Amino acid sequence: NGPMMLWLWNALILLATVILMEIVAALSHKYIMHGWGWGWHLSHHEPHESKFELNDLYAVVFALLSIGLIWLGVNGVWPLQWIGAGMTTYGALYFMVHDGLVHQRWPFRYIPRKGYLKRLYMAHRMHHAVRGREGCVSFGFLYAPPLHKLQATLRQRHGRRVNADAATDRQDAPRDEQGAK
Repeated sequence: NGPMMLWLWNALILLATVILMEIVAALSHKYIMHGWGWGWHLSHHEPHESKFELNDLYAVVFALLSIGLIWLGVNGVWPLQWIGAGMTTYGALYFMVHDGLVHQRWPFRYIPRKGYLKRLYMAHRMHHAVRGREGCVSFGFLYAPPLHKLQATLRQRHGRRVNADAATDRQDAPRDEQGAK
């Protein structure tokens, strides 16, 4: 009964950390990356052709924090290894959804046509519809508010449709693919 209960707690801690990380990531995105950390994040909001962005340093910071927590946990500070594992799991999901699906930083291309993945994809495209760091919407990476609410917020803040093409264009794709749309 004891070992099974411990595994259940560990799994719940990992799952709770993944959920909490979406909140931490959304708040970090809104108040750090679009605030005092804009110097790194700006590279993510500008067209580029390189494989890496200065913004990728945020992933390195979170990875180092995860590694540190896992190290502390396996050296006797339970449950830090499970919190670190939850952060790592979130990081893998972030990489697949944000870098892979939304920004097409993988060698293969997939643009969702329906369902939640399309909503997630479009919500992040709307985030990039605003040039600059002010007035953006949808700061989460795995949760996307309903699209009609994001559109209404953009209209309210900017009084018009804001760069509607950014919600569909793949501005960070290589130039030769953009012309082939």
